[in-house]
Amino acid sequence: MKEHILTALEPQINLSRSTRWRMWLLNTCVFAVIVQSSLSDGFHSLYSAAAALAAALGAEFLITVKDKKMTLLDGSATATALILTLLLPDMINPLLSALGAAFAIVVVKHSFGGLGANWLNPALGGWLFVRFSFSSLVSQHLEGSALSLLSDALARGYVDSSGSPMSIIKLAGYNAGTFDGMVTGLLNSTVFSVFRATLPEGYVHLFGFNGPGIIADRGLFVLVSVTVLITASQISRFWMPAVYLGLYGLLIRLAGALPYGGFTGGGDVLFGLCTGGTLVAAFILLTDPATGPKTNPGSAAAAVLAALLSFIFRYPGGEAYGAFFAVAMVNALVPLIRSAENWILFEKRRGR
Repeated sequence: MKEHILTALEPQINLSRSTRWRMWLLNTCVFAVIVQSSLSDGFHSLYSAAAALAAALGAEFLITVKDKKMTLLDGSATATALILTLLLPDMINPLLSALGAAFAIVVVKHSFGGLGANWLNPALGGWLFVRFSFSSLVSQHLEGSALSLLSDALARGYVDSSGSPMSIIKLAGYNAGTFDGMVTGLLNSTVFSVFRATLPEGYVHLFGFNGPGIIADRGLFVLVSVTVLITASQISRFWMPAVYLGLYGLLIRLAGALPYGGFTGGGDVLFGLCTGGTLVAAFILLTDPATGPKTNPGSAAAAVLAALLSFIFRYPGGEAYGAFFAVAMVNALVPLIRSAENWILFEKRRGR
């Protein structure tokens, strides 16, 4: 007796880990970033995360309990709340975190059919809701942040009092302290000396910034660490962040200084990649399998498009968190990419 195996002809995504395993590993990593931020803001970051969690889990329960489809244990609602928290200012009113999380679950996730059917990353949708519905409050909580200081400094000019060009790190107000100077000196005398390069003081402060800002930027040291774990665990296409960051960094290097009165090839790549939520966009938002293309060529196209839009929005456009808007735009264009995937890889081969 012959056995017949039927396989679907449509594009599919195949990752080595189950959805629940991937979600809870991601939740653990994101929570660690929030903890770093909370250590220097009186634990306000944790209060914001708790409010978002309560709202997201409550909304998820009310929506799914009537159908007896309890999805709380799959970790998706928890992930939405925690990732949203990363995108918000650390001192924002927890009520706004809760409203954003509820919007993400009710409107973005379940109004389109639940996990896997939504066209936009739910956490990103919640961030857009808070950003545009309470824009003045969000801006108020970002006043004094490094990126807001950068905008003010750039408005005054790209040179110091002597007329010499200033580095982005100096313009942004990252003042080097004793610890920063010690670590920078050690790196310059060991790692960078091999390449005959010198790291200016101030960059180490990026990894433990304790001023106003979004939680992702305030927890940068832990965020960089967990990206290694996320990549090693193969919970997403590991090469997508590499394509995105590589192209984005190249564009910053070539033309990132031009909007500020700088010169071609003088863009600050390190500052660009370590601020503005860039790493969250690269490793968490962009690689979300539910809202991304299904094939490797489609995913590569999405990563390239996201890098181009991130540069345009942040540098010529002047939007400090342009990476988030870029990923949202790519999410909106994914249906077109999926249609192209279907036609090129499947329907065209069947002679349609």
